Amino acid sequence: MLEIVEEILKIKKEFAKESEIISDIKEFEQLRIKYLGRKGIISSYFKQLSKLPSENIPFVGKELNSLKNYIDSKLSEIQKKFTVIQKTEEKLDISLPGFKRFLGKKHPITKIMEEIQSIFSSMGFDIAEGPDIETDYYNFEALNIPPEHPAREEHDTFFLMNDMLLRTHTSPVQIRVMEKKRPPIRIIAPGRVFRRDTPDATHSPIFTQVEGLYVDKSVTFGELKGVILSFARAMFGKDMRIRFRPSYFQFTEPSAEYDFLCIFCKGKGCKICKWVGWVEISGAGMVDPEVFKFVNIDPEMYSGFAFGMGVERIAMFRYQINDIRLFYENDIRFLDQF
Repeated sequence: MLEIVEEILKIKKEFAKESEIISDIKEFEQLRIKYLGRKGIISSYFKQLSKLPSENIPFVGKELNSLKNYIDSKLSEIQKKFTVIQKTEEKLDISLPGFKRFLGKKHPITKIMEEIQSIFSSMGFDIAEGPDIETDYYNFEALNIPPEHPAREEHDTFFLMNDMLLRTHTSPVQIRVMEKKRPPIRIIAPGRVFRRDTPDATHSPIFTQVEGLYVDKSVTFGELKGVILSFARAMFGKDMRIRFRPSYFQFTEPSAEYDFLCIFCKGKGCKICKWVGWVEISGAGMVDPEVFKFVNIDPEMYSGFAFGMGVERIAMFRYQINDIRLFYENDIRFLDQF
């Protein structure tokens, strides 16, 4: 009996050694037949049980069953490994054409924003940022819009609590910068703004704005016009023309609204520009001396100009889109064009 037990242990060691060097499914099948086939090693030993003394059969039979279960378990593990490899190889048939992978793109508003920042950076403007949630002081009062001023109604503000609100423009960033930095100051302030507007083709309750500010000694309105014209031609081409119209804003004096030549009709008049040949972009003007007083900048020594623009409006003008809502509907058919 001792001899057969030693043979069983030897078979187990040999199997373990052979199972470690299997390299493909064909070798696996050969190993399975060798040990567990009808004429395999384990089967031949079970046939020899009847030749043993009756008192030894239970013990040897138990050892053989244990060996059979061990080999069967190991072979199952090996088979699973080769099944996974086989399936992977079937999926990765290198003879087939490759799959077209969808690559994400930057949102058109992001692309326009980055281009705007690049243009103004090339003109020496730094980029400044501020919080989306502002105080009444920064959003209105420090911009020369007192509590009783009717302009507050025009902004149609989302008020929160404790004198807090969602900013209606990025102009508060100008105040924050002027509080901390002395002239010369040359910044743009891009960011999201919020107003209680009913969504339509040209309005959205959340949109993106860029404010510009330049403060130094002897800054003139002519420099403001030069900056806007340089931006317009960098964005829309060297033939772009601009015009300024008198207007009124609480934080600039004098104030103006500026228009770009309609790129759809080249100034001839069309339904996009309402047949006037020009498209309104935004407002601008010289910083009101009252605003300088809030930030302790001497208006007798310094002057400056400020301007704003809606990024969505620039994008609509650039890409010839007539509905602002398209930017926010996440329709892949629309976004895939940019």
